[in-house]
Amino acid sequence: MKKLRRLRKLRKLTTLFIFCCSLLPMTMQAQERITLQDGTVLNVFIVAAENAGIQQRPLVIIMGGGPGNASISQDTSRWLGSGFAQRGWMVAVPISPNNRSFRGRANNALIVELINELQKRDDVATGKVLLAGVSNGGMSALEIARRNPQNYLGVAAVPAISSADTDNEALDGFPVYLRIGGSDQLDWADRFDETVASLTDAGVVLNAEVLSGAPHMFRMEWDSLGGWLEEIQRNPFINVKY
Repeated sequence: MKKLRRLRKLRKLTTLFIFCCSLLPMTMQAQERITLQDGTVLNVFIVAAENAGIQQRPLVIIMGGGPGNASISQDTSRWLGSGFAQRGWMVAVPISPNNRSFRGRANNALIVELINELQKRDDVATGKVLLAGVSNGGMSALEIARRNPQNYLGVAAVPAISSADTDNEALDGFPVYLRIGGSDQLDWADRFDETVASLTDAGVVLNAEVLSGAPHMFRMEWDSLGGWLEEIQRNPFINVKY
């Protein structure tokens, strides 16, 4: 019953989130159908890096919250993706094929294949990729990173939670940017300490904070996040334990 109430609350938050995002100005984005190596087709919102010219740009994969459906992914590409694009990132926001964002082994694998396809493009840099996600998308990003952390620059989880029994050992030395709203309607702020302990006990290089008064979905603090992005690009993660 408690879980059902939380799901209903999340649906209401998602509806409010979509409405608020509809008030934002339009950004330069395009929806593409990208065929993966195994023939699977993913629908992806692409936001090109601003003032990119012919220079290759680093890639960020952003996963939307809740089910990660088309509406949420499109809005995520606008309010969050546009901020990355303004800072020189090539942005891809994939639509979940099964309304689970990108949780689970099969969905995790789709992101790996998507990266492979996008990095074949002339304007996308090869090498390590940044993973980012909102709510369920933030949890997806952490799952994907745990499988092959050496392939990623870091994870921006805005927000996400991690349980005490989650095995984060693979993320030893790995950078994670975590923000949780202090007035989170799903009570995730109450799990901040548990999440921090789960990550730092595994050796994660964690930049974490509770945003006072902020709800479950919130505006980015780009001064803080932008500084973290510059840092991980200057000092890419190389201390991977196999």
